[in-house]
Amino acid sequence: MSGTVTEASTEASALTRLKSAQKSAKGISLYSRFVNRPAGRYLAAGAYRAGLTPNQVTLISAGFSFAAVLGVAFAGPTWGVGLLVWLGLAVGFAFDSADGQLARLRGGGSAAGEWLDHVVDCAKITALHTAVLIAFYRHPEHFGTASDGWLLVPLGFQLAAVVTFFGGLLTEQLKPKAAPGQGPGPSTVRAVALLPVDHGVFCLVFLLLGGGVAFRWAYTGLGVAAALFLVAFLAKWFRELSAVHR
Repeated sequence: MSGTVTEASTEASALTRLKSAQKSAKGISLYSRFVNRPAGRYLAAGAYRAGLTPNQVTLISAGFSFAAVLGVAFAGPTWGVGLLVWLGLAVGFAFDSADGQLARLRGGGSAAGEWLDHVVDCAKITALHTAVLIAFYRHPEHFGTASDGWLLVPLGFQLAAVVTFFGGLLTEQLKPKAAPGQGPGPSTVRAVALLPVDHGVFCLVFLLLGGGVAFRWAYTGLGVAAALFLVAFLAKWFRELSAVHR
């Protein structure tokens, strides 16, 4: 009994410390702020109690995510498969938030851990859109993708997603780091506007996998949004970096 109480106390303490060590909410969508990060906080506290390292949590995230990717590519596009794919992607995304939170809880991460996290993220993005391409090719009657032109949609979405990921990461590295507490706080309007390009929102589209054409149109709509946001992001990042003298 005392062991159970001690474990609960340890997890509660970890949760309290995690709440006070959160990254800024600036520049993230409402989903990440109010759903994914809190879920990741609980997973990080559980991983801390279990003695897991941040790298192990990253690999758990990869396991859930890539299991979902394989489901999209090779399982039948049914409503049940779509639910499992969404669940795998959503849990993988929550663990992706947990690894960084766990690292901060343990006193800071390593360069190798950050590298592993970004490599897994990039591989996940690339593989997921490739899986949709495979699904469109394997099941043209279900998705209404008999025309080869539809196969360009996942390729275009993949391009927008990868360039956004790389451009954002590189901009973060090249921009001078602002002092804590400086600059405007998180904007609710911006948090709402970023929902179409939040990975957690993107995961929801796979709930429509069994709907065939409905999935195709929802996926295409998010792809168009990703392309438009990419143009806006590139202009913003280039303008910000133009003022940086190295």
